[in-house]
Amino acid sequence: MSVVELARPVGKPRATPKGPRRRVTAWHRWLSPLALLVIWQIASATGLLPERLLAAPATIASTAVELTQAGTLPTAIGVSLQRVLIGFLVGGAAGILLALVAGLSRAGENAVDPIMQALRALPFFGLIPLFILWFGIGEEPKILLVALAVSFPLYLNTFSGIRGVDGKLAEVAKTLKLSRGQLIRHIVLPGALPQTLVGLRQALGVAWLALIVAEQVNATTGLGYMINDAREFLRTDVIVVGLLVYSALGLATDAIVRLLERRALAWRRGFLA
Repeated sequence: MSVVELARPVGKPRATPKGPRRRVTAWHRWLSPLALLVIWQIASATGLLPERLLAAPATIASTAVELTQAGTLPTAIGVSLQRVLIGFLVGGAAGILLALVAGLSRAGENAVDPIMQALRALPFFGLIPLFILWFGIGEEPKILLVALAVSFPLYLNTFSGIRGVDGKLAEVAKTLKLSRGQLIRHIVLPGALPQTLVGLRQALGVAWLALIVAEQVNATTGLGYMINDAREFLRTDVIVVGLLVYSALGLATDAIVRLLERRALAWRRGFLA
């Protein structure tokens, strides 16, 4: 401990930056991305970065406007969102349900967990040929690939959350003579909720990664198809637009879950310093 820290009065909190200083610090985070964009634009304008390798930021922005006005980009976004939503609902429901079965009893764990761990170890992108053979080249293999990718993070985190619930709460439930259903509803599920929400954020990130691969295999619509089609014509501007939209959608869905997390876990704010 330094002399300065020893001299500080006991119990007096450290001063925290307020107002303008905090706003200046927030603006500092934008300096490096803006500098990168400027360097990128200059390199493209001077020919150091050829157009065939990577389009200039101005060209990418112009292409995004053109695709939006033509309706190509909104249509592709709508199709991709639909696939992610359906796959996420199917995979999320399966992951949470299996976690409840495995987490609430030893018999359920012995029945479910070995299978889930074995499937998790598989390179599930390698399952695409099987999915195409089983379900054809329509929407089913794409949705199932997203669902499979989503189920594992939610299963693992929910299972861990259930097993992490304080055992003393079960004793309280016995004292209050709660039924099995009431125990799960009022103690197990609320106790596992923080870990489940962590799995939810991870699952959303994995869902978009799975969709990128799924949409580039026998797809005729969606962002992945737009990117794959642009690759055939060396349109790096369209490829970057598609990747930026993927990133923006991933950040937007993560922000929604973070908002849900803050509301659902508002009771924890009292424990934070």
